[in-house]
Amino acid sequence: MTEPDMTGDPRVIPVSKDEEQWPGLLEVGGEIIARGGLVVLPTDTLYGVACDPFNPSAVDALFKAKRRGRDLPLPVLVHTWRQAIGLVDEVTDQAQALIAAWWPGPLTLVLREAPGIGWDLGDSRGTVAVRMPKQTFALALIQRTGPLATSSANRSGEPTPSEVPAVVEQLGDHVGVFFDAGPAPDGPASSIVDLTGRRPRLLREGAIGADELERVLEEPFDYGT
Repeated sequence: MTEPDMTGDPRVIPVSKDEEQWPGLLEVGGEIIARGGLVVLPTDTLYGVACDPFNPSAVDALFKAKRRGRDLPLPVLVHTWRQAIGLVDEVTDQAQALIAAWWPGPLTLVLREAPGIGWDLGDSRGTVAVRMPKQTFALALIQRTGPLATSSANRSGEPTPSEVPAVVEQLGDHVGVFFDAGPAPDGPASSIVDLTGRRPRLLREGAIGADELERVLEEPFDYGT
């Protein structure tokens, strides 16, 4: 029995490994994002819940679905590193080196957002956490919709499910469509590097070790408070 049958929810759509089957799915996802809805999508780490960052009502809906305060701003997923360039004030030499080494992949970079960009990520204080996931369906959807504000597909404070039926139980009616690509990879979350200060800071050591990151940065992290 497939997972969509188990949920009994028509909003749960299986994602075939055959990319020729994707156009209809991408059209559905694109339409929901365009009208300010939420989608659940697979990534290379956990399932995420996503919306249009330039639609304030959509962002409000995402925070409501998560039961999360705006004090924790939303990261943004991009389709290519070139797309990221248009969202941030500057892609420094260190950012370029990290992107070349690990994008697409489990590395999130915190950079200063582009002046006057006009999106709503919560209380971002002028910075944005950007990542290019190594998941082909997610990248195809982002290519269609543009950058997506994304958070883990769970209610705040609860474990993030690795399978879509449990995501449906947590997020329920808040989400327009759940794209089900099977169980999420059983691995660590992305590593998060903040490049907005004078020296790089490691905000979270995830899938990529600190020593590997420092080797590419060519300097140690600032671990000061």
